[in-house]
Amino acid sequence: MSAGLALISHSYRRVRVLVLGAATLLVGFQILLCLAAKTAQELNAFGQLSALIPEFVRQLMGPALISLMSFGGIVCLGYFHFAVVVILIGMGITITTEISAEIETRFVDLILSRPLARHWLITRSIVLFIAASAFLLLAMILGTSLGLHLFAPADVFSPTLRLVRSLALNLGALIVCWGSVTLAITSFARRRSVAGAISGLLALATYLFDYIAQIWKPAAKIAPLFPFHYYNALQLISASGLPWREVRVLLCFAGAGIALAYLQFTRRDL
Repeated sequence: MSAGLALISHSYRRVRVLVLGAATLLVGFQILLCLAAKTAQELNAFGQLSALIPEFVRQLMGPALISLMSFGGIVCLGYFHFAVVVILIGMGITITTEISAEIETRFVDLILSRPLARHWLITRSIVLFIAASAFLLLAMILGTSLGLHLFAPADVFSPTLRLVRSLALNLGALIVCWGSVTLAITSFARRRSVAGAISGLLALATYLFDYIAQIWKPAAKIAPLFPFHYYNALQLISASGLPWREVRVLLCFAGAGIALAYLQFTRRDL
């Protein structure tokens, strides 16, 4: 156990600056969104912005467009903006592909020369990417709360803490799911660049495919096979609560990825 905790501590020191930097960016982004929403509210610009949206985008977004074109909708945008998703998934890929880097540099030989079970390398990655994801999501909630405190007008509807927490939990389930998928990919790879590239390109492909599936019926039939199908923040904004069914599906994806990672890594030739 002590050797496993030492390994976790060693890996934490490697990524702590990166995690703190990402947290700072996310907090700043949430605060800036609150400021942008306040500015748009004061200029009464939501109607003008809505008029600029193409018709096919209106059909794609449906009734959720009304919720988005408001002060609260702009604030909530920070929990499904593409840049935010990229930062969080990129952080998960960075942490969970560390095993491949250790294999590539043969640092894994030094690790396993100590009285340490092989499964600790997987356990280490799981603990770190879940802890880092939770820290970043808490930072986002803090940024939103601070931004609303500073900039929310008194006469407009602001997102409740319950809604912000639901958005963060649903996003967290997606990030944990994709981190587990990356971990499964890493358990087969010998190079970090290969594992990271496969995971990143697969994430981008499935992200774009989910958008295509919303307007192309043949694609919609197979969309449920991919994790991004189960994260729709726009519907969550207009809904009454957290979609627990989607969260459970994402966690099932995560469980399958973790199980495969343990099974493959404990059997592979290092």
